[in-house]
Amino acid sequence: MARDFPDPRFFETLAPATLGELAGLTGSRLERGAPEKSVARVAPLDRAGPDSIGYLADPRRAGALAASGAGACFVTEAMAGHVPARCAVLIGDLPQACYAAAAARLHRPRLHPAGSASVHPDADLEDGVLLAHGVTVGPGAAIGRGTFLSAGAVIGPGVAIGRDGYVGPNAVVGFALIGDRVRIFAGAVVGEAGFGATAGARGVVDVAQLGRVIVQDGVTIGANSCVDRGAYDDTVIGENTKIDNLVQIAHNVVIGRNCVFAAHSGISGSVVIGDGCMFGGRAGIADHVTIGAGARIAASAGVMRDIPAGESWGGTPARPARQWMRETAWITATARQRSQKGRVE
Repeated sequence: MARDFPDPRFFETLAPATLGELAGLTGSRLERGAPEKSVARVAPLDRAGPDSIGYLADPRRAGALAASGAGACFVTEAMAGHVPARCAVLIGDLPQACYAAAAARLHRPRLHPAGSASVHPDADLEDGVLLAHGVTVGPGAAIGRGTFLSAGAVIGPGVAIGRDGYVGPNAVVGFALIGDRVRIFAGAVVGEAGFGATAGARGVVDVAQLGRVIVQDGVTIGANSCVDRGAYDDTVIGENTKIDNLVQIAHNVVIGRNCVFAAHSGISGSVVIGDGCMFGGRAGIADHVTIGAGARIAASAGVMRDIPAGESWGGTPARPARQWMRETAWITATARQRSQKGRVE
């Protein structure tokens, strides 16, 4: 059934943008079309109309572009020839990133209306902070302008949150210093005590977790994810790192810039991760491991030792991807041969 995109019940559509504005915003080149022509929304190619802008990054979807009713499209130089004559062309190296920037300009999620909140008199909120119903802000907390705290969010004593951030419903932030433009989604917990325990005279006892969490600018922390504060040193998440839902970051972990963690990843204590690393879903990293910049960890991998920069690893225990795939292929082939031999006998 046809419907508006994005659904206006959940997303607010902002003022239209001209193609000239979007070209400047995204760093793309307006190859065909009038700069003053405006679009009102983004849309996937199969739902786009004359007032929409889409994108094509995968050559296999060139047919979808040819059949699309989009008024404008972000494409690479190589794909520009596939854009129908009725459609304006904006050329960029990363069409999907251009589309993302256009979507942020044209649409925004509808937010809870402002309501009653509990803000300690010693908290410092800049003008333009928005508080939904049931928010709690503790003593000494500082929150920058343009940050929105959703219903039920709890900001602990002394927490600092920068400007233009977002804290989702029922998220909890404590013992943390948060940069600008950080998004913390529903149910996430930042700054809770990490898993520290030791043997005591009467059994296992908790070890005090006396560190902090440092979240740098532009980070996203997904719904129901947990980032533990350090035991002594800080837990650090570098600029522009993106963490999916249901991810665990343990105490004293240091993560570089522009890393990506898919859902159910688990990073044990005191792991050091370089810039630009990628983790597939359910990847698990043992404690005190160092992962070099640009490394890629396959889904469900179990990493037990250091990984050099730029390498791809998979399997459990994890090893270089080519070795893992060769071994897996050998095991499969050997099992098939033995199965066939058994049937013959």
